[in-house]
Amino acid sequence: MIKVLYLLNFAGKAGTERYVETLVRYLDHNKIEAHFAYNVEGLLVERLQELGVPCRRIEMRRRFDFRAAKELAELCKAWDIDLVHCHYLREHYTALLAKKYCPSLKVVYTSHFVMANDPITRLSNRWLDKRQDRIIAVCNRGKEQLIANGWSGDRIEVVFNAVDPAVWAGDRSESTLRQELGLPEDQFVMLCASRFAADKGHKYLIDSVKRLTAITQTPFTLVLAGDGPLLEQTQNQVKELGLEDCVRFIGFRKDIKNLYKGADLYVNSSEHEALSYLIIEAMAAGLPVIATDMAGNGDIVNDDTRCGLLVAYDDPVSMSDAMRRLMEDKNLLERCRRRALETVEERFEINKWMAQTFGVYGQAMNRREGV
Repeated sequence: MIKVLYLLNFAGKAGTERYVETLVRYLDHNKIEAHFAYNVEGLLVERLQELGVPCRRIEMRRRFDFRAAKELAELCKAWDIDLVHCHYLREHYTALLAKKYCPSLKVVYTSHFVMANDPITRLSNRWLDKRQDRIIAVCNRGKEQLIANGWSGDRIEVVFNAVDPAVWAGDRSESTLRQELGLPEDQFVMLCASRFAADKGHKYLIDSVKRLTAITQTPFTLVLAGDGPLLEQTQNQVKELGLEDCVRFIGFRKDIKNLYKGADLYVNSSEHEALSYLIIEAMAAGLPVIATDMAGNGDIVNDDTRCGLLVAYDDPVSMSDAMRRLMEDKNLLERCRRRALETVEERFEINKWMAQTFGVYGQAMNRREGV
């Protein structure tokens, strides 16, 4: 039995939190005993407590926070923790520094982004690298970027995020989305459930919809789920462009399966994606995908998977042309839908992910410091 402490600064409701919750739910409880520590409380704390996971707050003010590192080490000793699994640089550094006070502690870091670090961060990464046991990159470009950021490539393993296909099975009859919005069954519905933030590309997505209205006669609706700092700005853009009839805002929703089942196509317009849960969940629910050709999206949508179309980021022409193609070519839409389901089983199935992640834990536990 390995006692694992999942460490996360903000325990909210985004993709990283979904990653942690999924690990806790699906890892073999005969092999893993889960604990959780966080800084800022959110929805994830509530969900993990419902699962019976011990939770504790640790204030982490900055990356090099030795007081937080000492508190983490003391908590790990009290809970008899073997391994800390962390997810962002602040808590990653905190866990590595905690080894000063608890030398036997092992650390696994999952990198959820594909972003270049600044020179000072690259230097501190190299300095702390000798304490690092294993790193998980959720996409191939992520591993490349981690190496460029100063981490040792021989301790980095690519492990794709995954979903349980059974959770997302079902058909259109299960969804109330169209009834809720007053949409007919023959209306083409596209869904985007990204948080309204600058890197999610909503501005150019709305510009794409404006162009789409001029190049197709097919009735369609783009449903935007989620909240975030740029929600009001996006709503104003829709009004200014006169798109209220074909763009609908439905707020943050917990019934995401209901939304997938009511849609015909999932759209990702993000600038930064490592390996999006929303995309692979949508595929598991039977949706073809349009995604920007950024970071890990190419590991999902490509010539081998044939589950959708990749488009250029911040390019309304590329996006709207792809939308039109899938709206008007029913055979292509159906082929992509079928391949989406097959691709999840082949590459992004939950048991494969659990086995690989447990393997990484084993490698971390067996690593000798400095080797």
